[in-house]
Amino acid sequence: MLFANRIEAGQHLAARLSYLKGQDPVVLGLPRGGVSVALEVARGLAAPLDVILVRKLGVPFQPELAMGAIGEGGVRVLNPDVIRMAGVSSADLAAVDQRERTELERRARRFRGDRQPIPLKGRTVVIVDDGIATGSTARAACQVAREHGAAHVVLAVPVAPPDWTSRLVGAADTFVCVDTPEPFYGVGQFYADFSQTTDDEVVACLKHGQPLDVAASAPDQADDPPVRDEEIDVLADSVRLGGHLTVPEEAIGVVVFAHGSGSSRHSPRNRFVADVLNGAGLATLLFDLLTPQEEHDRANVFDVELLARRLGQVRAWLHTQQETQNLAVGYFGASTGAAAALWAAAEPHAQIAAVVSRGGRPDLAGPMLAEVTAPTLLIVGGRDLVVLDLNRQAQAQLRCQNRLEVVPGATHLFEEPGTLEIAAELARDWFTEHLVDRPRSEQALGGGPER
Repeated sequence: MLFANRIEAGQHLAARLSYLKGQDPVVLGLPRGGVSVALEVARGLAAPLDVILVRKLGVPFQPELAMGAIGEGGVRVLNPDVIRMAGVSSADLAAVDQRERTELERRARRFRGDRQPIPLKGRTVVIVDDGIATGSTARAACQVAREHGAAHVVLAVPVAPPDWTSRLVGAADTFVCVDTPEPFYGVGQFYADFSQTTDDEVVACLKHGQPLDVAASAPDQADDPPVRDEEIDVLADSVRLGGHLTVPEEAIGVVVFAHGSGSSRHSPRNRFVADVLNGAGLATLLFDLLTPQEEHDRANVFDVELLARRLGQVRAWLHTQQETQNLAVGYFGASTGAAAALWAAAEPHAQIAAVVSRGGRPDLAGPMLAEVTAPTLLIVGGRDLVVLDLNRQAQAQLRCQNRLEVVPGATHLFEEPGTLEIAAELARDWFTEHLVDRPRSEQALGGGPER
């Protein structure tokens, strides 16, 4: 079975675990890739989500050989046989323990901030990864969960080798896997998109998977709960497209996210940026411009005119909703979605107040670039050299107010620590500057952005 991405894999896995719904489980994702899968499982089970942080203790002269593992709360599980056979001294063991514990504590602070881990004592704990290769990390996670008092441990993955349960016998009480294909060479073999998950994406997933009382107390969230926060459907081009609309109290504008692959509403990167915008009082609509069937045809991903037309229909739908009908609208585009956003913004009577492209392909908007009137911000990673050059070419064709921001050290997916946060803050500042004080009623009277 080939999964489109970790999100789709998580949805399949959630279906296999549906029997746990109502049994008050805790879902724990193994960072980094397992957390995106675990978020979908947590949603499917209506369960809280957390990370399970473990670090392997490798033999000093042969680090790939595990002599034990450590977890949060001072948990340490050792393999005395390996320690004895390898001749590891107490001093060597202490040095490895200290080094790995420092990294474990760094990750805990990065992923959770000041929030405490969810207690596991007496609970059913579902440990999720994006797949099993050797299984050593998964085994260590199961051992750590037991040390924290888990009553029943479920190890769940989308894909694993056919003999995975025999490799991990005794590690978990229950094993769940969507597919065990043969031949099996590696986990990434079974994903169309197996791009690296970033720290920022893990943080975004955890925010979305927190219980309501914890999420409401998060320091970087808006003080008031959203007046609307729900999955929605819009009929466009005779197909039903899904999205997620979040409208904060007294929203100052609304931003529609566009991505050519159709993964906008599930993308951890988009969710991270949307959280930052929501915290600034901006409503967001994370929207899939293609159906799951359509996105498998790569021609649709690059059909900018099709994507732009649907984006315009989504914008029209927003103007029929009570909470957003009088708000200025901005577009946030990534990949080919950036070209679609600029194309749609260039259409007559589009009434778009601002556009932001993150790692996008604005060049694919072609001659429509010169027709864009909305203030446009292009954000590109400093190490994404090909796309940076394409953005510079596109910027030269823009006649509207525009700016190109290069994020130092970032590659195309903004996977490097802190780079996605910088991009999100740049987008926030651009939208708040250009959407505030520009209600739709003013635009309808002919007020256009500065040229």
